[in-house]
Amino acid sequence: MSHEIETMAYAGELPWHGLGVEVSNELTPMMMLEKAGLDWSVDEVPSFVEHDGRQIPTGQKSLVRSSDSKILTNVGSGWHPVQNHEAFEFFNEFVMSGDMEMHTAGSLKGGQMVWALAKVKESFDIFGDDKIESFLLFSNPHQYGKALNVKFTPIRVVCNNTLTLSLEQESTKGAKLNHRVAFDADSVKDTLGLAHEKFAMYKEMALHLGSKRTTAESLIQYYNDVFPSTSRKQSERAPVTQYNDLSKNAQLCYDALEVQPGAHYAEGSWWQALNSVTYITDHVQGKNNDNRMYNQWFGYMEKAKINAANKAVEYANAA
Repeated sequence: MSHEIETMAYAGELPWHGLGVEVSNELTPMMMLEKAGLDWSVDEVPSFVEHDGRQIPTGQKSLVRSSDSKILTNVGSGWHPVQNHEAFEFFNEFVMSGDMEMHTAGSLKGGQMVWALAKVKESFDIFGDDKIESFLLFSNPHQYGKALNVKFTPIRVVCNNTLTLSLEQESTKGAKLNHRVAFDADSVKDTLGLAHEKFAMYKEMALHLGSKRTTAESLIQYYNDVFPSTSRKQSERAPVTQYNDLSKNAQLCYDALEVQPGAHYAEGSWWQALNSVTYITDHVQGKNNDNRMYNQWFGYMEKAKINAANKAVEYANAA
């Protein structure tokens, strides 16, 4: 495994990043937890510093992984770690009822981020057979400053492009819980009715984007909005109107517009433009495959794609 992904299991086809151990898509959440190498717990241990031959309590505690005694992070006394089995139990009733199936799960950053991705039995086809499937991404960080999060994640099948979108009405943060209160799965499940609503809204957005045409000028402006140049020379010039004035990432998106997987769906539309951005962020940017995987869900690529979707809607509305 590469340095970001520590362990991982997947059901179905080999993921685009080519990592992980293949398992059946009929696994229960607990079976997936074991196959993904996540059957370890987090122990809370008081932390000390050694000074002048004495051990002095810091007032903090270390979260120590049971499988190898690795210290994952140091936290304050009010921190409540959520065990991996608790996170996976969240999916039990949905999987057992047939509404979802476990898709991928694993450990990132040496155990500091544990995640599970479940496929919701819901999909739609647009512009012929451009298929979008619905997923829920549950992240359980064992790292100070990070919160549990459940997000709606539509995935475009033809290219495995992703977005991670909020399950809250007016937020980009998803169903988010901090570690200063005990984990209550029911409080998260109460928000999941929004996942169906979000999926319907996503379809409406996709159809709208596919019905509005781009122009050469508007595409240049769009890519510059999503990936603006940071050079001082560029900031002193007039608004970008030329391909050569675009940043490197913006040029990559422009170049991918007509050659990306699924480029023929709603060709010449803002749907095609948005997917050129998600394709580049998911499959091209980043140092390596597992680095891209982490950043597309939890890092700067996630934010760039959300911004790209919002900007695409703005340009489509003005078209």
